[in-house]
Order: sequence, then structure tokens, then C-alpha cells
Amino acid sequence: MASSSKINKKDIGELLKDWSQEFTVFVPQQENGGTILARWDGTDTSFLDRYRNTAKPTKANFFPPMEEMFSFQKDNEGYHIEPPALDGHKQLIFGIRPCDARALAILDMTFKDLYEDPYYLSKRNNTILIGLGCTNPYDSCFCTSLGIKPGESTDVDLMLTDIGDEFLVEPVSEAGKELIAKASQMGKSTEADEARAKEVKEASYQKVTRKIDTKDVTEKLSSCFGNQDYWEKVAAKCISCGICTFACPTCYCFDINDELVKKQGARFRNWDSCAFPIYTKMPMENPRVEKWRRVRQRVCHKYEFYPMNFNVIACTGCGRCIRLCPVNWDITQTLDKLPG
Repeated sequence: MASSSKINKKDIGELLKDWSQEFTVFVPQQENGGTILARWDGTDTSFLDRYRNTAKPTKANFFPPMEEMFSFQKDNEGYHIEPPALDGHKQLIFGIRPCDARALAILDMTFKDLYEDPYYLSKRNNTILIGLGCTNPYDSCFCTSLGIKPGESTDVDLMLTDIGDEFLVEPVSEAGKELIAKASQMGKSTEADEARAKEVKEASYQKVTRKIDTKDVTEKLSSCFGNQDYWEKVAAKCISCGICTFACPTCYCFDINDELVKKQGARFRNWDSCAFPIYTKMPMENPRVEKWRRVRQRVCHKYEFYPMNFNVIACTGCGRCIRLCPVNWDITQTLDKLPG
């Protein structure tokens, strides 16, 4: 990384105001008892001291829960389709955690590398990511087992580390360097600042105490794929609510529906879940009628199928699926108890 800078916390509001002249700025905000990434109101910076990670994953800013694909009209000549305006307005996300930044890099493999999704890319290609290191991870977090450090990221443009009354600011990309160069609120960091940041990062890393062993996990899942008894036990308390998939920063299944009123309508895509009994039932039937097959699909997709296709585990250890599950189903326990 290039040389770092620093900024006083009390100057963050002015910095965000400056960035708001060029970008639509999103920050973590409270909503209905949880934290989401929402458009900054222009004044509030209290999130700097109170939030850990958002309940809704950052993927929602690029792959919304519901999104219009196109509108259409019907007349005597047939259907006339009007595509949406994908102008790609510039947005800046402030405070993204390293696990969620990595999740976007994983989603890129599906929405950018596998095929180019214009809806996703119109937002992804016009977004600046400002990372904020974790100083107080949840006890459900296990990011370090997936090769992610809670205080560092190479998947952002700028990385901030809390060093007390100030943030150490490290540029990661060329876009990040440009932001620093134009920010009058930032000053040059000292060796003491950098040493303090190093201590904070190490302390954060040590606070992630939940661990999983990913060595040979793909092979273990493959060997126990047909073990119905094991998967029935794993799935016993699952209620197929889909919260784990909706909260997951790397899940990307979606359904497509048309809404028509008289002769005008629109086509939407919306989040779907492999946990649902009616998943993929529209064309014929769900190939995974039994619940244990659906639970197996979720685990294997993350830790076996995605690595087979992209050579990366589609999990960042953010722990949302553990924290938000209404029946305390825990994927780390499932992985720890794999037969063989």
C-alpha cells in the first residue's frame, strides 16, 4: 500500500459533505432495530461509534431485493419493451467491512466474469468503497478462517482504521489515492499512528475466536453428499424461512415476475432462496422436495460447488446466517461435524 494519511473523526462529516458533491453517499444507519446501508442524511455521523456490521448485506446496493428489469406496453401490434435507464450514477459506500467487500468480489465472479449483468454492473462499476476495519467483531464472526482480516482489505478503494480520535487512512486503489489528494481534511500520518493501527488490526484479528477448518472441506462435502442420515440430522431444526440466504452477502438466487395492469406492466427480479419449498417450482417442480436436500444445497453451494467453478469459497464468515437464524442453525457446526 502507498503511504497512509489520517483524519480526525470530527472532520468526517465535512469529508462526507465534500464527497456528496460528486457521489450519492451511503452510510450505516439504524432502521427498525437493525443497521442498513442508507443514503446519508448530510449530518449524522454517530454510526462511527456504535455499529458493528449491517444486518442487510451490502449486495443490496448492487443487487436489490426487487429490481425492475424493463417495462412494457401491449397494443394490437404486440408488446413494446422499454429498458430501464442504466445511467450508473456514482455512489460511495462509507464504512463497508472487509467481509462485505470480499463478498462483492465474489459476486463479481457471477455477475461480471461468468456473464455481464448490466443491472449489477451499472452500479458496481460506478461505486467507490470506503472500508472501515472491525474493532469489535461479533462472536458469530469467523472471517479469519476464510482468509479475511477484520482490519484490512484489498477489495476497497480506501481502508480506515480507528486509532482513537482519528482514523488512519490507507489508499488501496488509484481511485482511493485521488480521493485522498482532494481531501483537505486529511493530514499526513506518523509512524506512531501506523504503529497504533497495526496494534488495532492485530487485536481485532485475535477477537475473532470462532474458527472452522476449511482444509479439504470440498472433498469432505463431496464424499458425504449421499449421506442422507447426516443431512437429515443437520436439517432437523431448519424451518426453511430463507433468512440465511437473504442475509448472506454472497447468495444471488433470484426469481423473475411480470406485473401487468390492463395493457401496461413491468418485469421484476427479486431475491429468491434455495431454502424455500417452492424454489424453482415455476417451470415444473422443485428438484429438492425434501428439506435435507435444500439444506445440503446451501452448504455445498458455498463450500463445494462455487470453489469448483471459481476456485473460491462463497462465504466470508460474516456470521449473519448464525446471528439472524430464528432456530440457531449454525453452519460452522455443520462443517465441523462433516463425516470423514
